[in-house]
Amino acid sequence: MSDNQREAGTIILDPTHTSFAPDEGVNDLGATHFIGIGGAGMSVLAEMLHEQGVEVDGSDREPSAKTERLQGLGITVEFGQRAQNVEGKRTVVYSSAIKPDNPEIVAAHEAGERIVHRSDILALLMNAKRAVTVAGAHGKTTTSSMLAHILVNAGEGGLVDPSYAIGGSIQGKDGATLDGGHAGTGDVLVAEADESDGSFAKYHPQIAIITNSEADHLDHYGTQDNYRAAFVDHAGHATKAVVMCGDDEGNIAVLRALDPQVAGHTIVYSTQTADELGDVNGATLVRIESESETAESGAEHFTLHIPAGLLGDDERRVPVTLTVPGIHNARNASAAIIAAALLGMDVERAAAAVTSFLGAARRFQVRGAVSQVTLVDDYAHHPTEIAALLDAARRRYPQAGIRVIFQPHLFSRTKFFARQFAEALAKADDVIVTGIFPAREKQEDFPDVTPATIVDEAKKLAHNPSDDWIRGVEDMQTAAQMMVMRAHHGDVIFTVGAGDITRMDEVILHALEAHRWDCEG
Repeated sequence: MSDNQREAGTIILDPTHTSFAPDEGVNDLGATHFIGIGGAGMSVLAEMLHEQGVEVDGSDREPSAKTERLQGLGITVEFGQRAQNVEGKRTVVYSSAIKPDNPEIVAAHEAGERIVHRSDILALLMNAKRAVTVAGAHGKTTTSSMLAHILVNAGEGGLVDPSYAIGGSIQGKDGATLDGGHAGTGDVLVAEADESDGSFAKYHPQIAIITNSEADHLDHYGTQDNYRAAFVDHAGHATKAVVMCGDDEGNIAVLRALDPQVAGHTIVYSTQTADELGDVNGATLVRIESESETAESGAEHFTLHIPAGLLGDDERRVPVTLTVPGIHNARNASAAIIAAALLGMDVERAAAAVTSFLGAARRFQVRGAVSQVTLVDDYAHHPTEIAALLDAARRRYPQAGIRVIFQPHLFSRTKFFARQFAEALAKADDVIVTGIFPAREKQEDFPDVTPATIVDEAKKLAHNPSDDWIRGVEDMQTAAQMMVMRAHHGDVIFTVGAGDITRMDEVILHALEAHRWDCEG
């Protein structure tokens, strides 16, 4: 355990502290235990270490699809977190959701075992690969999933068996779901870089993708300036290239704050022209020319304008067709295609491969339809994500009534962005805001933050046809039943949020079956 974790005899868990020496690798870990092994980020890393021959086990509060998968691979998972679970372990891995008084942390501390943050494990895995990180307040999972999909599905022009560590699953063909973690035999690793706790400062990738730097996680950073400064630092760690979206105000501020040497190997992708963007600090611009309309099937068509000198001597015009809708996905795909090309793939082949991408799990994922009422599930939990989701919904379902059940994620985020949530949700026709998913936070620390926090802000907006378009319902099962009763033939219902709102999808589908004749009225 590091000295700063022993300070004053207490246990200090600092996700920004680097726990390994530069020359250490996965073979130095020894028997490794993951606390909360069923978490999206933790399960991927546990699986990758297991595939590389590390002795891995873990614990979690209750069984899940993730723990079942790990057990199927031969990884031992204990349910309930107890001191004996870490006996004899050399390395104990925690995430930012784990508190210092966790019994396994306490026991590992007393036994002198090495306690490391999940980001330390990811950094170790990156050190032996040509790593591509994807950072940003939103778009990380979709962009990293797109890049992994391109690298795996580009046929003879693809890269040999890349590794990827993605904080979610990928929608496969015929409703199958592909897990977000794979330890391949090739030399490329694609990984999400989580900025929420500052731990992404540890990563030194070849290529750093930054989808946006829109203020979030102010409970950790305090101010927007501190948040953006963390992205400036992260970009400076990329050894080959930075690939960043120029349509985000935060990213433009980060770009203009970069050291000129870093900006010199930065590629900006944007729907804007060079004149519209203004000063790009010496970076190279790849323009996205998007078609103004998209077919009701959801296909998104755009062209990448790649300047001469970036991928060869000549200027390139690369047409792209996406199965997933929305201009935000055109941006995500642009980042993935550019990164694949920088890794050595033919850019046209990369663009062709992304066409078959069906989406990351819980990103505009159609769950079913009953009596022409369609149910879609989405992970959006930041105002900008919700706005992009609902814009995409209008493009894909231009004649439909759009109904949303939104479960806010974190009391602090709800408090900081209540007005922005209201403005984003106003793009829907009918909204129910449910009780807040607390994650690492506690209601008693935010006694005044409830669904009404967003609803009250929404009531201040001018919204047609009436003020009845949004309401708060604490219990999400009640909310699901209410929304079904309000639905009509041709409507689309969205379950939205990063918590457990997705559990309501089966409830909604069963309720739609029971009320199918009402829906057709």
